[in-house]
Amino acid sequence: EVQLVESGGGLVQAGGSLRLSCAASGFTFDDYVIGWFRQVPGKEREGVSTISYNDGSTYVPDSVKGRFTISSDNAKNTVYLQMNSLKPEDTAVYYCAADRADWVDVYSPNGLGWNYWGQGTQVTVSS
Repeated sequence: EVQLVESGGGLVQAGGSLRLSCAASGFTFDDYVIGWFRQVPGKEREGVSTISYNDGSTYVPDSVKGRFTISSDNAKNTVYLQMNSLKPEDTAVYYCAADRADWVDVYSPNGLGWNYWGQGTQVTVSS
């Protein structure tokens, strides 16, 4: 059974940094695409960083490019999202998601069709 558990959210001042963690189990990274998404109530879910462990390709939207970085520790089955230079508009619930590389594409602006999701972690950036 695929399980994803996020941690690391919290309250931070604008300009600060946070690192989110996603502990994954039940699957092998090599066959999967893993991503971080965020959602604000009333708005569409937004992909902020995805990576395909199948071919190493990545997707990072312009809204966070240069500020957010996805990485992983395969030995720990953990994926990270390092968020720097945070802005109040980055405030959202952040979700880790995964699916097979032959089912979803690394270019995923909203996570539509992805099957496996964590419970989410709140990130609040104060001005």
